[in-house]
Amino acid sequence: MAALVSVALTLAVRQAGGAEHRFGRLVRLAEADRALPPASTAHARAAVRSVRWAARAVPARIACLEESTAASLLLAAGGRGNVWRHGVATDPIRLHAWICDGRGLPVEEPEHTGLYTAINTSNPSGAEPP
Repeated sequence: MAALVSVALTLAVRQAGGAEHRFGRLVRLAEADRALPPASTAHARAAVRSVRWAARAVPARIACLEESTAASLLLAAGGRGNVWRHGVATDPIRLHAWICDGRGLPVEEPEHTGLYTAINTSNPSGAEPP
């Protein structure tokens, strides 16, 4: 149920205000847990899986940016932070957002996530920098 609330809040923040500031609103929301201690890998995995499961029940576009933001919110609700990343890959150019565990490893992401260069990162207290 908490994952569904996190997804709903993420979508509400995405839609609030002008479209030109949508990405910035979601980034601020994803980084709201920066002062919290990092989540364990198991907690981060559970958060990502829960958000993906809950997102299937919502009739709205939910992609990596919304998923990673909602997972960050879910972890923050449990008193844990995470490493949120947004990156770019080339040839063809594409963007992706994901969360990492305290060691900086992508959580519940495919192997090719390593092809993305992080251009926007955040680290919770005590987490290793990217």
